[in-house]
Amino acid sequence: MTPVDSVSVTQAPFGVLPDGQQVTAFTLTNRQGMQVKVLDFGAIISEIHVPDRDGTFADVVLGFDRLEPYLHNSAFLGAVIGRYGNRIAAGRFSLDGKEYQLAVNNPPNHLHGGNQGFHQVMWQAAPFANDDAVGITFTRSSPDGEDGYPGKLDVTLTYELDNDNALSLRYHAVTDQATPVNLTNHSYFNLAGQGTILGHALSINADRYLPVDAGSIPTGELADVAGTPFDVRQSTVIGDNIALPHEQLRIGRGYDHNFVLNQQPGQLLNLAATVREPQSGRVMQVYTQEPGIQFYSGNFLDGSQHGKQGAIAYRGALCLETQHFPDSPNQSHFPNTILRPGEVYQTETVYRFSAE
Repeated sequence: MTPVDSVSVTQAPFGVLPDGQQVTAFTLTNRQGMQVKVLDFGAIISEIHVPDRDGTFADVVLGFDRLEPYLHNSAFLGAVIGRYGNRIAAGRFSLDGKEYQLAVNNPPNHLHGGNQGFHQVMWQAAPFANDDAVGITFTRSSPDGEDGYPGKLDVTLTYELDNDNALSLRYHAVTDQATPVNLTNHSYFNLAGQGTILGHALSINADRYLPVDAGSIPTGELADVAGTPFDVRQSTVIGDNIALPHEQLRIGRGYDHNFVLNQQPGQLLNLAATVREPQSGRVMQVYTQEPGIQFYSGNFLDGSQHGKQGAIAYRGALCLETQHFPDSPNQSHFPNTILRPGEVYQTETVYRFSAE
């Protein structure tokens, strides 16, 4: 892949769902030759090809090269997550005096929207291209009662790749009844394109994080990162901290925690995290409007799934999921995640790639 004269979006069949629906893969290419492949099933990001310091391209996200494994995507590889990213304790919440019970798909809790969620459904796709960017707009109407959630939720996702190797994910939703909403993307990154992420260096712009109980539900405390393995405010090699004796790392079997982002007042997009891979020189910066980011170090990847490059190894990739906080519907001191009729849910996250 080399720099090209113009941006482009191409499409190709990716397989057929059991109900006969055709799945399409869209490939976005910018002027630098960077490519992003996305599916209209689960709005899944299945490939991201970016150059290293020598201009050699590699695919830096986990995924599958055929549809079938995505139908059993227990690790949520590359997918949009909704209606509610992360966990809700016991799958229960109370809203305006009414109790709701969601699927307990990650016992004893509800995880990432349920068994179907937004990751196991078809989206309407509309590709677009102009001189500066190329992208896809995905739309879907989630009916009242889907996965146990109240209200009809109309969702628009826009994935846009610009010529500076930045991939923007914009989320928009409106509802006809009060409902929890917390949308994110569950891409797994390995900037080397192979091996594990233990040699990657990570910084997260957060003075506090959320400790969790044995079921990975936040205790409610916003804990100071200082003096803990969660202090990654300066760039830190992941493998240097991940095995340290700390109760929270024991519970998560590594990192699987929400960091409370430091936000600059009046700034639309804040730098949340930076990942560096020293061998290739690849760098990824994550900017977001969200108050939190879940750093997950691939602790439950066990080699049983086979992706594009063979077995998906233990800690073979990391997630940086921008989000509101887990279990917010049950924790009133966390930032609000209830969307009401007449309001608009709108948020943006940008993954920017470079090399040094």
